[in-house]
Amino acid sequence: MCLRPVPREPLRRVAVTGGTHGNEMSGIYLVRHWLRAPGELQRPSFSATPVLANPAATAACRRYVGRDLNRTFTSAFLTRPIRGDKGPRAEPAAGAQGLPPAFDFILDLHTTTANMAACLIVDNAHDAFALHLCRHLQLQSPELPCRVFLSQVPRKESFHLDSIAKNGMTPELGPQPQGLLRADLFTRMRALVAAALDFIELFNQGPALPAFEMEAYRILSFVDFPRTEAGDLAGTVHPQLQDRDFEPLRPGAPIFQMFSGEDVLYEGESTVHPVFINEAAYYEKGIAFFQTEKLTFSVPALPALAPTTTRGP
Repeated sequence: MCLRPVPREPLRRVAVTGGTHGNEMSGIYLVRHWLRAPGELQRPSFSATPVLANPAATAACRRYVGRDLNRTFTSAFLTRPIRGDKGPRAEPAAGAQGLPPAFDFILDLHTTTANMAACLIVDNAHDAFALHLCRHLQLQSPELPCRVFLSQVPRKESFHLDSIAKNGMTPELGPQPQGLLRADLFTRMRALVAAALDFIELFNQGPALPAFEMEAYRILSFVDFPRTEAGDLAGTVHPQLQDRDFEPLRPGAPIFQMFSGEDVLYEGESTVHPVFINEAAYYEKGIAFFQTEKLTFSVPALPALAPTTTRGP
């Protein structure tokens, strides 16, 4: 797989966002803690900025109020005309789609009700820096699952919050119920953020980073629940599929259990790896799970920082 080269410049403007969805409590309480005690986010070459991304949804303890913030950040939406006192005008959001004065990198913290363990969401397999970061995080605790999920969205077309930065990545941890804080996932997320900032600090010091082989899961499609003619649920996720995120799903295996009692079997021609199985937030979106394919590809080395590059304080 061919990956595009990455400009070798240090990252100075870094943000850690939580509460993009206002009922995902681990990121919310971490950001609240860091707003009171930001020293944990400081490194010699930069200081990450903690951001509570969606205060209205957080106050309501709801995923969103009015519009899903993590489906909002398209270039068209961010540059839409805004009516003010002086009439209609175009006012691009600061840093829209990586334009100045965008953050160099955003870590957007999320949790899921699905049994995803620690999952690192990257736009696509061309994002060499983010993939090097993912590899670093995997190596910190090799005994714990830490999988990479490729959302397959070109960065310029992405609608996620981290797309307003020049680069970004989304740690997604689960299972955690909406509106509830689990100590184990809180601690794991905190450790992932610390390790991510340590990697950015290492990157800023300028050493070359070697190539490696990466295993990841690339999205193929989504599957809706079985429904009645009126659109109501006619069944739900089968017990043999529930909580088996990232495990192989082979043709003929049950995926749904109908309310009438019979099983619905997977009729695909090849093995897939379901993720976000029975995610509570996706009921409204008509998604029971995503189908992914497991793949291995080469991630190129990152060259050393040029000696003439200006270092930060």
